[in-house]
Amino acid sequence: MYKHLITFLKSYKKATITLGELENLVPGDASYNNFAESVRKLIDDNILVEKNPKDNNGKEIPLPYKFGINKYELRREHIDTIQKYALNISEEIDLQEYFNLSEETWKKDLPYIDKINGYIKESGVPRDYTTSQERSFHIAGDEKWIDEKGGKKLLDRIKLWEKFNIINSTDPLMLAVNPKQFSKSEYYHLVVENKATFIAMMEVLQETEFTSLIFGSGWKIVGNIHMLEKQLGIKKTNRIFYFGDLDNEGISIWNSFSEKVSSYLAVEFYRELLKKPYSRGKETQQKNDKALKNFINFFSDEEKINIEEILKNGGYLPQEALNKDELRHIWRNTKWI
Repeated sequence: MYKHLITFLKSYKKATITLGELENLVPGDASYNNFAESVRKLIDDNILVEKNPKDNNGKEIPLPYKFGINKYELRREHIDTIQKYALNISEEIDLQEYFNLSEETWKKDLPYIDKINGYIKESGVPRDYTTSQERSFHIAGDEKWIDEKGGKKLLDRIKLWEKFNIINSTDPLMLAVNPKQFSKSEYYHLVVENKATFIAMMEVLQETEFTSLIFGSGWKIVGNIHMLEKQLGIKKTNRIFYFGDLDNEGISIWNSFSEKVSSYLAVEFYRELLKKPYSRGKETQQKNDKALKNFINFFSDEEKINIEEILKNGGYLPQEALNKDELRHIWRNTKWI
């Protein structure tokens, strides 16, 4: 009887309850004394608080007609469980919201919190950006978990959604096209990271051998590059070139992008960038050793040293360091394949 009443009270929303409501929970074959003893235990355990105890039913074990419910005491075991669990998981996981949610929600989410904790312990908080489907598969072994099975809500709840660097894979690409190239047997495409560079180069697209110029919009390109063939309605061979900022983040974007699609680094743009004086101010960007190693493999030994020295000193070279005329000249006059 006691456990039955506890279960009911945990789901009961009001702060007070009447004796009649409690009596309605009693099975038909239960005795009054059994019921009354359970209620008295709830009072002794400080879960039920008697309201005006003198106004009672006058029976052998008297019970007042109204009770207050001590919600904290009712949930103390649940709260203790969460607190103990929190001591043994990654500090990145914030369980604060669960103190105000039902035990059912906690039990439902716990297997996935375990998976997330295991993922963080094995791989750390991800530094690269990727689609929800890929991140979902790596965390839960189910590519639909984040988008269709409550994963995003859970990650929001434990304050990890922003930290897990998940990008929307359903947004369309922003691009300009060159109709003159549609009859070719092979299509060339150039992705540029920033909007200013895209605008500067768009006007001369039809003077190049490229079918499209694509605005990467930072990390967004990693998630939506798969839209290229759908948007252009093409099935021919595509050669995709990438040009971004020469800094740790730009290099990480390119590396994640190159893992998604077969692509080429637009080396000539970077070579021209390396002739410019670098700026400072990106010291807080995280270095991705794997991405940097993959990136500098496209350059000469002297250029590799130069790139590593710039980044080591907290320097960077944005795409905008090349003016409109320089960008256009490189694009028109480079032999790309």
